Amino acid sequence: MSVRDRLLAVLVAVLWGLNFLAVRIGLDHYPPFFLSALRFVVLAVPVIVFVPRPKVPLRWLVVYGLGFGVMQFGLLFLAIDQGMPSGQASVVVQASAPFTMLLGVLVLGERISRGQLAGIAVAVAGMAVIAVGRARTAALLPLILTLLAALGWAFGNIAGRKARPDHPLRFALWMSVVPPIPLLALSAVMEGPGTGWRDVADSFSADGWPGLVALVYTALAGSVVGSGIWTTLLKRYEAGRVAPFSMLVPVVAVLAAWLALGERPTAWSLVGGAAVVSGVLVGTGWNPFAGRGARGGARADPAAVQGGGAVPPGPDPHERDRPRSVRG
Repeated sequence: MSVRDRLLAVLVAVLWGLNFLAVRIGLDHYPPFFLSALRFVVLAVPVIVFVPRPKVPLRWLVVYGLGFGVMQFGLLFLAIDQGMPSGQASVVVQASAPFTMLLGVLVLGERISRGQLAGIAVAVAGMAVIAVGRARTAALLPLILTLLAALGWAFGNIAGRKARPDHPLRFALWMSVVPPIPLLALSAVMEGPGTGWRDVADSFSADGWPGLVALVYTALAGSVVGSGIWTTLLKRYEAGRVAPFSMLVPVVAVLAAWLALGERPTAWSLVGGAAVVSGVLVGTGWNPFAGRGARGGARADPAAVQGGGAVPPGPDPHERDRPRSVRG
């Protein structure tokens, strides 16, 4: 990769890492389900008007939106609202990678290598360390909610693979059309039908503007700007060269939460987080010496173009079914 493109990849990691800080700020002004619904509403309206619909079966677009949008974002926002430190949440949600591998075996019949099993084992050990550390000082419910959010991300990843979109970024953007109604319904039932809308009105006051800025940031800077740059890089280089930069996301998120919010990571969370990140890298088969200088390699997985973090995409499960003349 050129120096310019490496810097762009780092920029994306910074944008996605700061998403977690923006979510924490937003939750000081909006209830969690309503905030996650607003995030997608801000995206859905211009997407419907300006972005052509991807050529994918509607059912997979809906499943992707429910898994990645409703389950992942709804539960992640709820977990942070219930006390999950935003920096630690950015680490734990990376469990979506091993979850995706396991679901690929169960749902898609994919084979799993020894390296992937080793990576999953290391990541699970890291989760266990984080759980033990939290059990000593705080409730486990926010951690469980974050893990369920990661599972929702994994369900979305599987739907993305089944959909095989012709344009991954359009597919990722059109997913935003699905979550608003389910999330607004959850908000009305669990948070009160008028609570979130009153908070929106308060956002235009002198005290409410940080929430509005946080909302716009999570919707535009992370999803549109970050995903657009990321997808461009995945078109230029093999996924294995680009994806490891996504592991900078939890590093940025932890540092930002520490500096801005005073969230000091414990020794348990640092050790567990390092194990999770290492397990994800090992499990996804990252080889820093593979494909050096290659361009136009593995096709981008839609799971790797999401704001708020990224899972390093594995090999395209359909790659072996295409004639050699049309690969890469």
